[in-house]
Amino acid sequence: MNTLKGLSKVFESAEEILFDDRSKIVIMSDCHRGDGTWADNFAKNQNFYFIALNDYYKKGYTYIELGDGDELWENKKFSDIFAMHKDAFWILSKFYQENRLYFIYGNHDMVKKNPNFTQKHLYQYYDSHKKKEIPLFKNIKIHEGLILRHSITGDKIFLVHGHQVDPMNSVFWRISKFLVRYIWKPLESYGIKNPTSPAKNHEKKDDVDIKLSKWVKKNRHMLIAGHTHRPMFPEVGDIPYFNDGSCVHPRCITAIEIENATIKLVKWTIKTKLDGTMFIGKEILTGPKKLKDYFSIESYFDKKEKIKEVSDYF
Repeated sequence: MNTLKGLSKVFESAEEILFDDRSKIVIMSDCHRGDGTWADNFAKNQNFYFIALNDYYKKGYTYIELGDGDELWENKKFSDIFAMHKDAFWILSKFYQENRLYFIYGNHDMVKKNPNFTQKHLYQYYDSHKKKEIPLFKNIKIHEGLILRHSITGDKIFLVHGHQVDPMNSVFWRISKFLVRYIWKPLESYGIKNPTSPAKNHEKKDDVDIKLSKWVKKNRHMLIAGHTHRPMFPEVGDIPYFNDGSCVHPRCITAIEIENATIKLVKWTIKTKLDGTMFIGKEILTGPKKLKDYFSIESYFDKKEKIKEVSDYF
């Protein structure tokens, strides 16, 4: 099964988004917005997320979500997710109204690739107070992959969730969905983790990261993905495979920012002032690094894949 070839097909058909040295872009993934019950891993971090998005909105960033934004394997009804996290969807809709929002689907929200689902659940929502349909993401297109292309140099950054190199979460995703919803979700309440999930299995993480790095090495394009929940930020000269982490870390959410022709990995978490006051703030984990330094293929073409442990960032 040639998973790299499948990833290349996504790249070849991906829509391009032009950017330049003045562009501000924030990339997040794996929010897994749920229904507010004990299984909603996003709920504990929803305040981090809302504060972060509000900050990015005010500062003029474009928001790109690299899949698994909504937990549609464990939850049957999108309406339950929307009702629980209406504040998050409200600010996302503000990005959309200003043409500053893009969604990529992942394995846990793969149903969004169905235009009928998107039209029914994402175009609008019913406001019980006003007793009418209110626009949400009217006519939005959900992508499998996107390409950021520099308007001057033509350099490209491939954006994709990353499950395409993971057969159990791509080819056999319906089986995985069934197991997660009816087997692993109940077992999680007893502390038993799903061993087939890259987010909870280090060997699976390594396998996905190595395959994505191989794609970069073969195709000579910088790549940013999610799926594994493990932040990845290579040194200049290493294979330029990046991972934005997730919004369901135990004590923070992570993101990748592109601004002023640089790239950096950040986290939003609880911080404390000298007087003991607590607040939600941003911390740079690594970077900023100049984007142009990652666009030179000669610097990494002969490099071996390197896996940088998430513990390096937390």
